[in-house]
Amino acid sequence: MINNEMKALTQALLFASGEPLEIARIAEALETEISVALKVLEELTAELESESSGLSLLRLDDSFQICTKRAYADKIREVLEIKRNTPLSAAAFEVLAVVAYNQPVTKSYVEQIRGVDCSGVISTLTQKGLIEEKGRLDLPGRPLLYGTTPEFLRCFCLTSLSDLPDLPEKDELKKDTENDEDTGVQLSFGSEEEKNQSDIEG
Repeated sequence: MINNEMKALTQALLFASGEPLEIARIAEALETEISVALKVLEELTAELESESSGLSLLRLDDSFQICTKRAYADKIREVLEIKRNTPLSAAAFEVLAVVAYNQPVTKSYVEQIRGVDCSGVISTLTQKGLIEEKGRLDLPGRPLLYGTTPEFLRCFCLTSLSDLPDLPEKDELKKDTENDEDTGVQLSFGSEEEKNQSDIEG
C-alpha cells in the first residue's frame, strides 16, 4: 500500500469511527508498523492544517480523532441547532483539577482537599465524560478510583496529561491566597502520605 493510499484509508477510518481511534488499531488496518502509521498520521495532520479544510486531526494520548476546526464551531452549532454545553462551575473546575493532577484518586481524597462533599460534582463530571472510573483501590471498602478521559484532553486542547501546566510552588500559592482569600482552584494537593491516609479513612 503506497503512502497516499495509507493516508486516504486512515482518514476514512477516523471519519467512520467518530470516536478516538487507537494508533495500534490504525496500524493494524494499514497492515504496517506503529512507527509507519504515526508518520502517515503526521502527514495527514499537516495536510489538513495547510489545506482549505474544515477538518483537523487531534491526538489524544495514543489515539487520534478527526474533528471540525474550532473556527467553524459557532456556524456548526447554528446550522445543526446544537445547544452550548452548560459551563462548568467553579467547584467542578476545582474537582477536575484535583483529579487531573493527582489521578487516579478516590472521592475521599478529593473531599479532603476541598473540605466539602464532592459526590454531586464527581457525578456531573462523570456524566459529561470528563472523568471516569479507573478501578478500585486495594483497601478496605474498595473505594473507586477516578481519572480523566480522552474527552478531557479534547476539551482542554491537550495532547496528553504531560501538557498540563506546571503547578505553582507552595510559597507562590500561599502568597496568592493571602492576597485574595477567594481565589479559585486550590492546587496544593498535599503529600503522598496525606493522600494515602485519606484513602484509608474513606
